[in-house]
Amino acid sequence: MKKFALGDCHGNFKALKQCLERSNFNYSEDKLIVLGDVCDGFPYVKECFEELLKIKNLVYILANHDAWCLEYYDKGVVDYNGLPKEVWTSQGGYNTLNSYGEKMIETHLNLLKNAPLYHLEDDCLFVHGGIDPHQPDIDKQDPQVLLWDRDLLWYAKTKNSSKSWYKYGGYNKIFIGHTTTQQYNSFKPIKWCNVVAIDTGAGWSGKLTIMNIKTEEYWQSDLAKKLYPDIEGR
Repeated sequence: MKKFALGDCHGNFKALKQCLERSNFNYSEDKLIVLGDVCDGFPYVKECFEELLKIKNLVYILANHDAWCLEYYDKGVVDYNGLPKEVWTSQGGYNTLNSYGEKMIETHLNLLKNAPLYHLEDDCLFVHGGIDPHQPDIDKQDPQVLLWDRDLLWYAKTKNSSKSWYKYGGYNKIFIGHTTTQQYNSFKPIKWCNVVAIDTGAGWSGKLTIMNIKTEEYWQSDLAKKLYPDIEGR
């Protein structure tokens, strides 16, 4: 079994298909660990979830946009951190509504309802946002940090030049999404210390990335603006 991690998809169905095809992903034999945020971006969220649910060995990690989506479709409101619905829709939620209308498909909703905030496998941590490096117990991490943190990659960047061997949390690798590598002027994944960032901007103008977690070989989609030249993502 090969094991892969997937960055933030944000409704970019064409990019998802390209990544699965270009990596020769086997739907029945390989494992895919999705770092969340299939929701909110391009208006093909439903198609993305349908494709992912075809995968036998699928691990889906809850992300911040997924949490917003879950609040709306499970509870009828978006009140995560006290934010009104308009904040969600302005951050890509509008196209999730375009994809589903007012009712999310039950199997898709259940995937989000049952999604963990992190996943541990092969001495690797998979999380959407990041961790507080001062909290050694993963079970005591603040859920908001796991969903929303953008500091971990910056910490790793500042330490990488002098201590590239340093391992945050003691893990062999920490795979994160959420912090797009476009913030660091790159459409490629970034690895600093043991932190591997694979959100390469598929929900904006960038690319979607799938990575073999053992070898760190990766495959990418075309640029989002090329795949959907007439549609805005986030």
